[in-house]
Amino acid sequence: MNKKQPYMNLGAACLFAFFGLLFFVLLFRFFSIQITGEVDGQALAAKAEQKYSRNGILQASRGTIFDRNGEVVAEDTNAYKLIAILDKKMTTNPKEPKHVKDLNKTAEELAKYINLDESDIYQILADGKKKKRFQVEFGRYGKDISHETKKKIEALKLPGITFTRDSKRFYPNGVFASHLVGYTDRIEQKDGTYKSIGKMGIEKEYNENLTGENGEINYESDLWGYILPDGKEKIKAAQNGNDIYLTIDQKIQTFLEDAMNKAAKDYKPKKIIAIVADPKTGEILAMGQRPSFQPKTKEGIEDGWHNEAVETSFEPGSTMKIFTLAAAVQENKFNPNEQYKSGSYQVTNKDKAIHDHNGSGWGTITYLEGVQRSSNVAFAKIAKEKLGFEKFREYLTKFGFDKPTGIELPDETSGKIQYTYPIEKITTAYGQGTAITPIQQIQAATAIANNGKMMKPHVIEKIVNHDTGETIKQESPEVVSTPISAETAKKVRDILETVVTSPKGTGVRYKIDGYDVAGKTGTANIPGPDGKYLKGADNYMFSFLGMAPKDDPKLIVYVAVQQPDLDGTGQGALPVSEIFNPVMKNSLHYLNIQPSTVEKTTVNKITNLKGQTVDEAVKALKSQGLEPVVIGNGNEVVNQMPQEGTTILEGEKIIIQTDGESMAPDMLGWSLRDVMKIANIAGLKLNSKGKGYVDQQNIKPKTPLKKGDFLIVDLKTPEEQWESEENAKKDEQGTKEEKPEEKVKD
Repeated sequence: MNKKQPYMNLGAACLFAFFGLLFFVLLFRFFSIQITGEVDGQALAAKAEQKYSRNGILQASRGTIFDRNGEVVAEDTNAYKLIAILDKKMTTNPKEPKHVKDLNKTAEELAKYINLDESDIYQILADGKKKKRFQVEFGRYGKDISHETKKKIEALKLPGITFTRDSKRFYPNGVFASHLVGYTDRIEQKDGTYKSIGKMGIEKEYNENLTGENGEINYESDLWGYILPDGKEKIKAAQNGNDIYLTIDQKIQTFLEDAMNKAAKDYKPKKIIAIVADPKTGEILAMGQRPSFQPKTKEGIEDGWHNEAVETSFEPGSTMKIFTLAAAVQENKFNPNEQYKSGSYQVTNKDKAIHDHNGSGWGTITYLEGVQRSSNVAFAKIAKEKLGFEKFREYLTKFGFDKPTGIELPDETSGKIQYTYPIEKITTAYGQGTAITPIQQIQAATAIANNGKMMKPHVIEKIVNHDTGETIKQESPEVVSTPISAETAKKVRDILETVVTSPKGTGVRYKIDGYDVAGKTGTANIPGPDGKYLKGADNYMFSFLGMAPKDDPKLIVYVAVQQPDLDGTGQGALPVSEIFNPVMKNSLHYLNIQPSTVEKTTVNKITNLKGQTVDEAVKALKSQGLEPVVIGNGNEVVNQMPQEGTTILEGEKIIIQTDGESMAPDMLGWSLRDVMKIANIAGLKLNSKGKGYVDQQNIKPKTPLKKGDFLIVDLKTPEEQWESEENAKKDEQGTKEEKPEEKVKD
């Protein structure tokens, strides 16, 4: 026992020495870290900040696109992305699970609200759980969730189902100058956020202006990522994108869309192109085409990727004769009473003869009659014998046909002037062979309508800082050139008026009651795949380029319809006039341009009704022939639509908002324009389906209107409504006939 004692003392001494040394090492390490603040060369403060500091993105809004009157054409709205949390660690209280527990039930319930099958939802959840993912998303089916749908899903109280806030591009007018306005795609960025990128039209051309700059927030958090009450915050505010005001007028654009819809339905053409412009300023008031597309859903875009008005050049046909005529009048080479032999003309002995559109001509007629009848021979002779080819070529340049206009739209193309051989030179004079764009024709026509001053066409009115309201850029009218004098312009308009008024004129269908219209028809050949012109009476591009009122034109309207179904008659003026006439007439009325030969339509500018009693406002509006619609049960007017100073037509609906709770009116039979007024004044998100007049509305009449709610209306044309009624009658009659008769008992 005594022998073991020395060994025990030695062991204890060794242990004491070991632990003493370990203690001094730890003590040294502790003071070393305290003094230097570093471990392995890395600053502990920085590591702590990295662990407990959080960065967040403050999403910038894309700029809003407005029409010339401040009506929204495109804007960012709130949307939500659906997320399913799968990680069990998120649940700290088993009674309140924070992750998806029942995959089957979750899939079954979600399938009711997103456009994805229950089996597909289950598979996404199951795969995510198998791969031990923290969370899963549902692709495009889980994006752009509306606030209304979000609330319905949240009401299910499904464990683990949550949302992240996002935004989406909203186009309240649906198909509305779609190729001009364009659309955006949501592109995922490296930081996981999404950014709207313009892919067509104004959205593409002004993408940099419309795109804002995201902000950033840096804050101190706890281990779970929650902001500490006394933590430091650094915020860099987001800079929202600039707002763009177009020259487009919502009402005139709607006139155009409605007219094109009707023509497309009735005549099923391959293509329609139409433009409305102000010749005094070059402002484009409306621009559209068929086929078109829904900018929100992209539905229909596969049928037409290009803005035909600026990106496509084609043989204009006889509308080109306007500018050949203007050159001849300017050079004092046009004598309306001089006679020539119509029918055919041979420019050189080696070239084939060209012919008038009827093949044989009309015998010996005056040049004025040649213009009225749209004689190819007349204009071939003017180009060669009156003007001379060299002088005529100078005017093609003066009218801007050999370069783009510079309109603020992407991918504009230029004309392709074929002017090498004599035959090409005379065919150019009457609109064949050479190709130009519709927007080039509009620009050239402003010289005729604007007393010789040719105005650059433009679609941007101004660019405004969204956050400050400061105007960054203001566009002004630009005179491109003065190819003709004011005197020449007046003479040309007088001659072109006879194309419409003369019984011999090709433009008789373009007469508009009360207004003097000057213009020219066009019937252009269409090249086939083999390079040869298509045959058949309907295989043409039919068009009309007109202006009114003739003495002082306020509007230029160009309409082109390609290969309409005319039952082989070739009566191209039918679909073209069904677009031109209502658009021109309704637009002139709307702009308060007084008819020259009939009693004027009552057009006024609405006064400020705010502050008046409801009875006073209603009485005043009815006395002006207007239709007041009161929303709200208060006694005083607090808002109105249209706003003060807006031009209104007799019979137009005026929405009055009172100081009481706003209630939905019965909108059955209303036009979309009047429905828009309700949406604007009540702060609703409008979705419309169909065309024509309201047949159904999702918000029942006399139901309270809440800002941010969706107003959905189904529209039907009078024909569709009639067909529905007839079908309902037939169904009712069929039910009566099928009902068995009761047997009379003996």
